Amino acid sequence: MPKSVFRFLSRQPDTLELDGPNHILRLPRYSDFNQWHKLRAESRRFLEPWEPTWRHDELTEGSYRARVIRGKQEYNSGQAIPLFIFHKDGTLLGGVTIGYIRRGAAQSCMIGYWMGERHSGKGHMFAALEMVIPYIFSGLELHRIEAACIPDNERSMRLLEKAGFQREGYLRGYLKINGQWRDHVMFSRLATDTGPIRKTENL
Repeated sequence: MPKSVFRFLSRQPDTLELDGPNHILRLPRYSDFNQWHKLRAESRRFLEPWEPTWRHDELTEGSYRARVIRGKQEYNSGQAIPLFIFHKDGTLLGGVTIGYIRRGAAQSCMIGYWMGERHSGKGHMFAALEMVIPYIFSGLELHRIEAACIPDNERSMRLLEKAGFQREGYLRGYLKINGQWRDHVMFSRLATDTGPIRKTENL
């Protein structure tokens, strides 16, 4: 990866694609709307407890197009990289975002993710993290990945631990989730961490 990752991102804003054995991660496109809408709509009750309050126009095509535009702008500027997770057969499964990318002395980012209800518990998110983590450390040349979980979200915390993340602390009233300020547990993984990503459970 060239040292100037920002020039790389600006030069090829539509070409990022992470290719794994069974999954493809890439930037959202307008043409993904129908799959995205169906998956998010049918998974609403499953996702809402862990996400910011859905707006009244959350699932409209206009709102989706605005998301795609904003995602491209953030990608171009080096601020964030929103990725959709697809099975190799073309089925949209969920998403993972590399966000709050900080350079300078920090060299860090935060990751967030969501999975469609009918695809959860089948190992897809774990496979996505196996692709994203090396990209963050080797491709983006960052030093630290952070992730915050609501304490009730035991599945997400197990996922992070099996992906080599370590618990760091308890954050009171950290994010407003589903209309309420919720405490979170902070996890991190460093480029210098040598612990393996354990494959003992589908998450």
